[in-house]
Amino acid sequence: MSELFDAVDALVASRSPLPPPEERKRLRQAHALTLDEVAAALDVRRATVSGWESGRTEPRPPEREAYARLLKQLAQLYPATDTPQDDVSAPQQSTGPAPAARPATAGETSGASAATTPRTAPPPRPEAVHSPAGASRPARAVRPSPPARRPGARKAAPARTPAPAPGEAYAHGPLLVLDADADRNVTGYGVGGLVLDVPAKSLPALVEWTLAEARLGAERLHGCGKDADPLLVLTEAACERYGLPVELSASERLAGRLPEGHKVLKQLQRANWQLTRRGLGPWARIYRPAQGGRRQCVQLCIPSWHALDDRAWGHAAQLEPAELARVLGVYAMRVMTPVGSTAVTGLELMTALNPPTRASEPDATGRRHAEHRPGSLGTEPMDPAPCEATDGHPVLADLPRFHVRGPAEKLFEEAYDWARDLTDAECMRRYLVGLDVNLAFGAAANGAVVGLSSPPVHVTSPPFDPALPGSWLVDLSHVDLSRVRVGKQWRELDGALLPSPFTPTGERPAGPAWYATPTVAYAVELGYDVAPLQAWVRPEAGRFLDGWYKRLRDAYVATMADLGVAEKLAPREFLKAMEGYRQRDPEMAIVLDAVKMTVKGGIGKLQEKARGGGWKPGQSWPALARPTWRPDIRATVISRARINMHRKMLHLAAATGRYPVAVLSDCAVYAADGPSPLDVLPHDADGRTVPGSFRLGVSPGMVKHEGTQSVLWGADVLEQLGQDGKVANLARYIKTGEVTAKDGGE
Repeated sequence: MSELFDAVDALVASRSPLPPPEERKRLRQAHALTLDEVAAALDVRRATVSGWESGRTEPRPPEREAYARLLKQLAQLYPATDTPQDDVSAPQQSTGPAPAARPATAGETSGASAATTPRTAPPPRPEAVHSPAGASRPARAVRPSPPARRPGARKAAPARTPAPAPGEAYAHGPLLVLDADADRNVTGYGVGGLVLDVPAKSLPALVEWTLAEARLGAERLHGCGKDADPLLVLTEAACERYGLPVELSASERLAGRLPEGHKVLKQLQRANWQLTRRGLGPWARIYRPAQGGRRQCVQLCIPSWHALDDRAWGHAAQLEPAELARVLGVYAMRVMTPVGSTAVTGLELMTALNPPTRASEPDATGRRHAEHRPGSLGTEPMDPAPCEATDGHPVLADLPRFHVRGPAEKLFEEAYDWARDLTDAECMRRYLVGLDVNLAFGAAANGAVVGLSSPPVHVTSPPFDPALPGSWLVDLSHVDLSRVRVGKQWRELDGALLPSPFTPTGERPAGPAWYATPTVAYAVELGYDVAPLQAWVRPEAGRFLDGWYKRLRDAYVATMADLGVAEKLAPREFLKAMEGYRQRDPEMAIVLDAVKMTVKGGIGKLQEKARGGGWKPGQSWPALARPTWRPDIRATVISRARINMHRKMLHLAAATGRYPVAVLSDCAVYAADGPSPLDVLPHDADGRTVPGSFRLGVSPGMVKHEGTQSVLWGADVLEQLGQDGKVANLARYIKTGEVTAKDGGE
């Protein structure tokens, strides 16, 4: 009989009643529970709980009964209430400088509770919000379904990012995404699901409110640095509410800003607010001169003006406000508050983590002043060595107008773009497998010794010093890859199947050329003597980028963990975790791409070239005024990235006889008998592969699977795109197999 009772109990449990999906989410957020916490309690994946709350899937036994029990208990703590529009509390007097966080409407979900309400308390009633002048007004009524400007109901505010601790100076986090409804009421969406009423009626009033009451910003990343300014992200509806165009005209896009005389600019001027030289564009800073050492600055981001480049931010500009707040909030808390494009932010992060000045010891009068901070790049821009200067730089003004500099005049450290034809043995294999290095330029920045704030020193016939950063004119054409030192042993290899480590094209150098220190040091590592003819060296040196790498490395690894890919997985477990990882949380996938572009763009900005039709060779351009315009540092990082790639390929060839058929930047393609990276990379039972070669894993410098295509596909691409003796680079197309452009450009 007991078996029958058990069967009946199981049948009842299989149909345990559940509230609607939106109510499930409301109850979880009302108790400040994260998806991860619920998933851990029920022993399911985070994505599974997310599917239950979105209505895409329904729980099954045995989890269904436990999930129903959880929701029933939460419903007793947080009963659903529908407040009539005319049943609103009387206005309350302000009790503090912060705007009141309110419970979201039914269409928004009570996300604010995650940031402002103890886990055991019911959601608070609406409170008064403050105008810039300090007068309070009644909070808007809580409506079951507020009218939305755009088609479709406003989505719930996700409470899936950590909220700052209450009571801090920046208790409401680094940013708000502002949206307006049909009644022109403005709502701010912040991190941790925070939802705030925004009382400001004009852009000047909005800036005042942000600085006086919003409690937005972020703590400095270094004790000698400065706190991050508040960031306001304006949706299309918010732009209209504050008198800004939803889109810029063609002429405004070309200028990158609103024209002088625009009514909003006049409003700011009348309120004594100023703009930086770039004006009111997609990214803008509105400020007043600092008073008493305190900054007064607010930054704007306007996605509909293309502030969020889709190459870095994907479809972020199309997200609902609460979702966009989550994406930008996670990025801000893991990297830094965005200050422009990911490239600009990557460059600014270097300075934020390694400020140029510090407070001095008190002088005779007891006052302190700013002084140079050791280990930084200082506050003054620096001219590069002539060989390091980009074409058209003022230091090259004496060159003939149409002179083309060759390798003996110009430092040319760039990433790989190399390919070769398949051998007969490789044509007999079935697959081409691509391996991609995670955060390759970030890994190369880690430990890089670079010049700091002193100018380069020219020397003639110097002995090579691998610890001295600089640029060296040296002949490396004698290095023969057929016989090299690998570790401590000399090895015989098929040098024709490997790219040269000294040129981005992989071609063997023909004579003297300029190289960064890591490139010359690698020639010595391979067992060959070097004799530089001259050099520009930087005796004042340090590991300027180490903190920058660590910050971005941690952001990358944490975001991959959010997507279900953890560190220290065995190779097979790692490959399995990588299957469909971007679909587990599309918003976190956007953050991941932004982090990667921050690394790549930040390194690129170290050598920002002149832009605009008015510039002429020999003239200066704005980027040269930055202490962070340092092409020598960029060259060092790219040199290390290319050398790291070559070293791994060399060790793999020495151990297995496998050689790459194509290399593009951080991707290498190999012929294999099977479709998996495990068919290229040998490993033992513990997951260890060839020492010094590629390793599968999520950490920067390790590799992931880029893509697999058939050898027949590769032969077809080589036949289609090969021309004038140039071999098509299969690494460019290995990911999807689609060939959409002629080889040589993306």
